[in-house]
Amino acid sequence: MLSIPKGTKDVLPSQSYKWQFVEGCARDVARMFNIREVRTPVFEHTELFARGVGDTTDIVNKEMYTFQDKGNRSVTLKPEGTAGVARMFIENGLASSPLPMKSFYITPCFRYERPQAGRLREFHQFGVEIYGSPSPSADAEAIFAASAFLKKLGITDTRLEINSIGCKTCRAAYNAALRQYFEPHLAEMCPTCRERFDKNPLRMLDCKEEGCRRITAGAPAILDYLCPDCASHFESVKKLLSAQGIAYVVNPNIVRGLDYYTRTVFEFVSTSIGAQGTVCAGGRYDGLIAELGGPSTPAVGFAAGLERLILLMENTGVPFPAPPAPAIYIAGMDEGSRAKAFALCGELRAKGVAAECDLMERSVKAQLKYADKSGAGYVAVIGETELAEGAVNVKRMADGTSKKVSFASICDYINNVISGGNNNG
Repeated sequence: MLSIPKGTKDVLPSQSYKWQFVEGCARDVARMFNIREVRTPVFEHTELFARGVGDTTDIVNKEMYTFQDKGNRSVTLKPEGTAGVARMFIENGLASSPLPMKSFYITPCFRYERPQAGRLREFHQFGVEIYGSPSPSADAEAIFAASAFLKKLGITDTRLEINSIGCKTCRAAYNAALRQYFEPHLAEMCPTCRERFDKNPLRMLDCKEEGCRRITAGAPAILDYLCPDCASHFESVKKLLSAQGIAYVVNPNIVRGLDYYTRTVFEFVSTSIGAQGTVCAGGRYDGLIAELGGPSTPAVGFAAGLERLILLMENTGVPFPAPPAPAIYIAGMDEGSRAKAFALCGELRAKGVAAECDLMERSVKAQLKYADKSGAGYVAVIGETELAEGAVNVKRMADGTSKKVSFASICDYINNVISGGNNNG
């Protein structure tokens, strides 16, 4: 028997409505902020992620699904969404379009890592990217959009943590301070941290090894090394968040796991989904477009994992809307009445009404049992008498009341009752 690959998950019909709700909320928030959808390929040239995400990150070093295609080219299933959008921005000359360019995506991503609650090898992200604005207001808008998305879902059990990791100017002084701090401890640290010591000591702060974490806990804080411009930028972001009524905590330990971040970084964190508590995260990445060969373009954004959001909602009792159900189920007693039920369903669907009928040639009793399980709001049973009269009793499942309705007017009747009209009218 074929089985699903480790780290992937099927979305069953009984669960898909939850995904549709979350994705619908994402699109609604994007519309409110005038953020337009983009779609990029599921795979890209490997170099894009090596240069964009960073060759000192765990993603590039350990987690990417990379393979040679039939043209002997190295391609990679995208491990995150931002690098692909940046490539699209450059390749399509969008720097010359009206800025800022505000875009969003809902996309599958792939990382080879140990599966755990809310973290799979194939996962899905809702991401927002704002290109073109260096202003602190763009940072605040990205955080505001993320906060609005979580509120739209009904999620309140999160804490916003923010930090600034500075720019190239102040990062140089901070990296020097980190090397000075870590050098006496290198022998106690993991091989990855020892490798990062020379290449990018900031990445050492993101190590998940317990022994390394004990050492990094005493490392210098980046906030003490910010240049005047970065310090002023961070203060402005905080003021803008406070003006919007968005509560936050400054966490100087946030560095994010991708090399392209600069200045503002942030995470929305929950304690209700285990150790991996970040449900939405992002920040500013002013150097990414230039790093990939495009014109220098400031940018800021965030991404949220849909699997983690759904898990958080389930764990904290956040209600989902009821799953979709047909407005009416039309049962048939024999071949002729089933054909009529099929025809009436076609007419109802053509007028925008969700209708269902028997496809399994079940008995009427079995059809009614199925109708009840489907959540149909109304049920009608057609037999010889109904065919002769050209009318059928339409029963409201909620209270058992019914009304005789002609076949010719059943579409108008169902449309009336589901839009709030009197079902006895």
